[in-house]
Amino acid sequence: MLKNKIGTTNLEVSVIGFGCWVISGKDFWTGTSDEYSIRAVQKAYDMGINYFDVAPVYGFGHAEELLGKAINKKRGKVIIASKCGLVWDDERKITNLLSKQSIFREIDNSLRRLGTNYIDIYQMHWPDYNTNIEETMEALNQIKKAGKIRYIGASNFPLTLLKEARKYGEIISHQCLYNMIDRNADSYHSIPLNYKTEEEIIPDCRKNKIAFIPYSPLCQGLLTGAFKRGENFDEKDVRNANPELKGEKLNRNLKIVEELKKIADRLGKPLSQLALNWLIKNEAVTTIIAGATKIAHIKDNVESTAWGLDDETYKEINSILDKFQKK
Repeated sequence: MLKNKIGTTNLEVSVIGFGCWVISGKDFWTGTSDEYSIRAVQKAYDMGINYFDVAPVYGFGHAEELLGKAINKKRGKVIIASKCGLVWDDERKITNLLSKQSIFREIDNSLRRLGTNYIDIYQMHWPDYNTNIEETMEALNQIKKAGKIRYIGASNFPLTLLKEARKYGEIISHQCLYNMIDRNADSYHSIPLNYKTEEEIIPDCRKNKIAFIPYSPLCQGLLTGAFKRGENFDEKDVRNANPELKGEKLNRNLKIVEELKKIADRLGKPLSQLALNWLIKNEAVTTIIAGATKIAHIKDNVESTAWGLDDETYKEINSILDKFQKK
């Protein structure tokens, strides 16, 4: 497994990480179970993955609990990245909240669910425009000083807010939506992003030596080539909120997939590996948040690191993506 350092830290992470949204439980992702999710995490570790990305809101605490159970005997050998800033009430209504007192509550709850006394990278999940970023960073610096977290990261932050946050403390990583389909997306699950990943975030990470961590590398399964026109998952599946996977956008994206599949077939590789290699080819990418519960899919993800795209094929892929982006 290839490994990269997170920013300027000494943390070495596998270039393929494990995204824990998929272990939120069967009520959130089609075809999963707790037993299989725990086994998937453990198999990912056995295959060389040491970076596990989770968040309290994934399954409303359930994903953190499962991850904790899966890696409890391996804690010193894995890097856990969790998040704060999305809280919910008794009716599971989610609110963006990065106030000091909320962060103090969230960190303790996450540590309890994960069964650990520290989190390696603690990321602000989404911006909270009702809380001053100075207050947020003050809280994060305090729990860092207390040893509850090792480093501070950001996720889905517009560049102006990220720059403001860096005035009050070190931010070592930035996790944003990025894949062959979503290169400079305006929204994610109909949530405005207020940033352009390829145009703004990646150059900023390069300039400031911040780890760039793309999430949704396979566009929530679309770039595996397994989707078809029409319905692809149960009505309760969280992916129903992704407009890229429905209606006319899905039809357009399936045309992109068809062209990319020709290249993958020519290379004798799965489309998913082509999509991951396209990300790995970008030197700004530190680790890729790839979610999978099927052992075969995890194996495919890991095997993508055993080969690389040559420059000509990389250019060919980008020309296809550019062509559809202009339509």
